[in-house]
Amino acid sequence: MSQDPDLTPAASDTRPAEPTSLRLVTALSLAGLLSGIIIVSVYEATLPTITAYQARMLREAVFEVLPGIERIQRLVYRDGILVAEDAEDTDDEAIFGGYGGSGELVGYAIPSAGPGFQDTIRLLYGYLPSQRQVSGMEILESRETPGLGDKIYKDQSFVDAFRGLAIDPEIRAVKKGTASAVNEVDAITGATISSKAVVRIINEGNQRWLARLAVPGDQPTEERPEPPATGG
Repeated sequence: MSQDPDLTPAASDTRPAEPTSLRLVTALSLAGLLSGIIIVSVYEATLPTITAYQARMLREAVFEVLPGIERIQRLVYRDGILVAEDAEDTDDEAIFGGYGGSGELVGYAIPSAGPGFQDTIRLLYGYLPSQRQVSGMEILESRETPGLGDKIYKDQSFVDAFRGLAIDPEIRAVKKGTASAVNEVDAITGATISSKAVVRIINEGNQRWLARLAVPGDQPTEERPEPPATGG
């Protein structure tokens, strides 16, 4: 019986050659490079929009934590004094002065951050130096547990507790329903760690900033340009 020529080893071995390690590494490298270029391009394209949005949200938060102000001024602590500085510089710690209609200082909006239960909590709070009180608090960024830790900004009664809150000797978070002193805040049931984190972050902000701020009776006023001279 003759052998079928189509079944000979030479004719039947038609499988493609296995890709070499070099080809695999090259393909993966090119794919990684292309992905990186796309990610960087998207980031650079969206960064101005994201930055503008964050600046707008921060500005709105300043007006929330300092009710009644009409203007704000970014301030940095440099050479032992607070200096007005509009340009954003990531190397500078900045706060915001809030001013009334006549240019008088109403208070300061102070950013502060620290660890929460899940991740870093970033917040902004208002401080009234003449009364030594917190005038409001807004959470800027939080990844606390949905349904529990996120109540630090969703529970309005907790947020409202930071209006007119005394800072002396320091703010304290106490068991829900037991707050009685002017420096105490009811912690949120089921989110005690996150509640205490907010209080700790504000206390740390006070420790860092209050000694740098103008004392009552010596509060800076917003500088206004002199009106142009008119011919007479």
